[in-house]
Amino acid sequence: MKIQVYIVTGFLGAGKTTLVKRILSFSASLSKTIVLVNEFGKVGIDMTLIKETAAMDIVELKSGCICCSLRADMIETLQILRQKYAPERIIIEATGVADPLAVIEALGDRMLRPYFCLNKTVTVVDADFWEAREAFGEVFKSQVTRADIILLNKIDTLHAPRIPEILKEICLEAENARIIPTLHCNIDPDIFWSGSDPQEKTGRGTPPVFNPYDPGRDIYSLDSKNRSTAAKEAGFITFSFETTREMDEALFMHFLDTTPLELFRIKGPVRFAGKTRMLNFAGGKKQWQKWPDTASTCLAFVGWDVIEERVLKKLNTCLVQA
Repeated sequence: MKIQVYIVTGFLGAGKTTLVKRILSFSASLSKTIVLVNEFGKVGIDMTLIKETAAMDIVELKSGCICCSLRADMIETLQILRQKYAPERIIIEATGVADPLAVIEALGDRMLRPYFCLNKTVTVVDADFWEAREAFGEVFKSQVTRADIILLNKIDTLHAPRIPEILKEICLEAENARIIPTLHCNIDPDIFWSGSDPQEKTGRGTPPVFNPYDPGRDIYSLDSKNRSTAAKEAGFITFSFETTREMDEALFMHFLDTTPLELFRIKGPVRFAGKTRMLNFAGGKKQWQKWPDTASTCLAFVGWDVIEERVLKKLNTCLVQA
């Protein structure tokens, strides 16, 4: 039997890691499951978050994007995982700037195709960013159009009448996807783990807006000529900031409030006086959660046309003076 592969994709800050953590926490029989995490950058924040929940093997691909520089690395990693662990299923959490088309095509590589089968691609969409989707380019569009399931997440950020309108708009762009509005990616895990039989989509928990999946679709016969621009070519840059000194909370909050729009994502634990908090900053929105005390602040950044030195210089002014 082929190993079932589940791709979790979605733009930066949409809630991919939240979904993976939720899925892992709900299922009791995941001993044959491996989570493959792709981090765009040197600091593996999502890996740390998932390890809180997971009791199975987790493998991380760093310093690049699955859809471009790490394609060969992913193929090699999947081969090693198959031979070493003989898993029944693998979850691939792609970085937010990955084009799922390229990941799907990698699974069609002659070295992988006899052993792996793509079960489904699940895309998490931040409801608050849907209106600005054109600004995110072809990668965002591909994440939507290539999905089998789309979670319209963070619907609490929308006015209620707007939700069905956006669901219909997504339907027009993703004709074959099942679309589910969610808060904190809270879905029935059976929806994630189930197969692609369209009859399954008429059962318990089916949302009012969805289109049936075509089981006859050849997922490997995709037009590579229309492949979206790789993350690096699209101008994405990544860098990190680490320090063992405490951050001045007021100065750091001011730093976040004055962050340029081009610096889209900041994620990681921040050490303040007497406490540590996990920051998830995306598109100007801040989310904080409690975090065990750590000895350092460790932040990962993703942006467009950002001058790294200027950002790091501003961060250094937020340090508590010795």
